[in-house]
Amino acid sequence: MDTPDPSQLRISDQDRHQVAEVLREAAGEGRIDFDELDQRLEATYSARTYADLVPITLDLPTTAATQLPARAAAATPSPVVPGPAEERHVAILGGFDRTGVWVVPQHLSIFAFMGGVTLDLRQARFAAREVTVTVNAIMGGADITVNPQTHVILEGTGIMGGYSGPSDRTPAELGADAPVVRIRGVAIMGGVSVTRKPVRGDRRELRRSAD
Repeated sequence: MDTPDPSQLRISDQDRHQVAEVLREAAGEGRIDFDELDQRLEATYSARTYADLVPITLDLPTTAATQLPARAAAATPSPVVPGPAEERHVAILGGFDRTGVWVVPQHLSIFAFMGGVTLDLRQARFAAREVTVTVNAIMGGADITVNPQTHVILEGTGIMGGYSGPSDRTPAELGADAPVVRIRGVAIMGGVSVTRKPVRGDRRELRRSAD
């Protein structure tokens, strides 16, 4: 008999209340604002499985995260999963977007001509521990977002344009197994920017009282 995946087990009301207390404590300490608290409480009371709880407190300190149910903590997926070795995409007078949960190939190449590119890697998985994202932008641009647990190496060149990396506003929290995203390419009269942001709780249509 196959062992069930702990992350897909159903959670109890007690599990939801426990996560809600972590969120209220974080709000009291000023780590999240009241709008975020409301959004994350929505996600918490709408959650069905332990995997649903993981992104809600992923960007909170370890001291708070340790209060999560054990199965929820164990449900954090590995950032490296099987995936394609290479992908190529073109955005001409248009856009190319990837957000949410997706697999970043080992080599991702994007050409943007008078177009825009949005890559949100905060919930992405990677086909290798180090992936290379090549963005060549001509009169176009790209916005790339990573989470605090991702190491970024920026090697792009700007010609009447620029490449900008993540600032210290959201500090990195890099462990020994942190995935590496190497970003390279050329921006001509365009720009490529990398921003580091924490993972936020998903918005849910179903609203429930936090009490």
